[in-house]
Amino acid sequence: MTTQTVTSAVAQQRDSSPAALVRKYRTDFATVLPSHIKPETWLRIATGALRRSPQLAHAAEKNPTSLLVALLDAARKGLEPGTEQYYLVPRKTKRGPEVVGITGYQGEVELMYRAGAVSSVKVEVVREHDTFAYNPGEHDRPVHEINWRADRGDLVLAYAYAKMRDGATSNVSVLSAEDIAVILSKAEGADSPFSPWQWNPKAMWLKSAAHQLAKWVPTSAERVWQPDGPSPETPPAAPVSLPTVEDVVDAEVVEDWPAAPTDAPDGER
Repeated sequence: MTTQTVTSAVAQQRDSSPAALVRKYRTDFATVLPSHIKPETWLRIATGALRRSPQLAHAAEKNPTSLLVALLDAARKGLEPGTEQYYLVPRKTKRGPEVVGITGYQGEVELMYRAGAVSSVKVEVVREHDTFAYNPGEHDRPVHEINWRADRGDLVLAYAYAKMRDGATSNVSVLSAEDIAVILSKAEGADSPFSPWQWNPKAMWLKSAAHQLAKWVPTSAERVWQPDGPSPETPPAAPVSLPTVEDVVDAEVVEDWPAAPTDAPDGER
């Protein structure tokens, strides 16, 4: 064994960064990932999210177990962590910083397509100056007209529906501003300045409507329907061993977050 090899091995043992922790449990993540997801690609996306956000890395360092729980949830769903499929949100609590995982509307829709029962999914928001009509029993889907040249005003509704492969239209999910307010009040981590509820409320209105629709149409983490091949069987879930308190040691909790990055998003994207 060369000196360089020994030095590299020692450095790996001493690396206690969140990214190193993700790599340590890569086998556990690979075990629960859907069969069509490449584990190495998924791991690169996860560690990339930690590199891009100092606030996320800080929360993960202080509470690594919360990071692993969020990543395990993303892995089971086969969604990309730290993207609009699956947000990783740092937040402060009385116990100190922690990481919260939130499925985004793109993730909700992706799970519907994977199940293979829908041919298309429509998820939209309605603003106060739009024209919107939907009467259950009279319309099979909403009638939504937008004047793109005018100020559309504030968000007032969100809706979602799917066209099924047999030609039928699913139930339609329509959520009012009052409905969204109730969802927001119960949303974990929504008070964090890094939560998409704060910097991209439109996306979370869309997610709420899509999540309601998911109660009425099939969803799957596995890609059940494939246009050019047979449908794979869903493998049985395997046990996953998350770290215990003895496995990770939290560092001292600080009062303030590091400064926000200059490219932090603001407003709707």
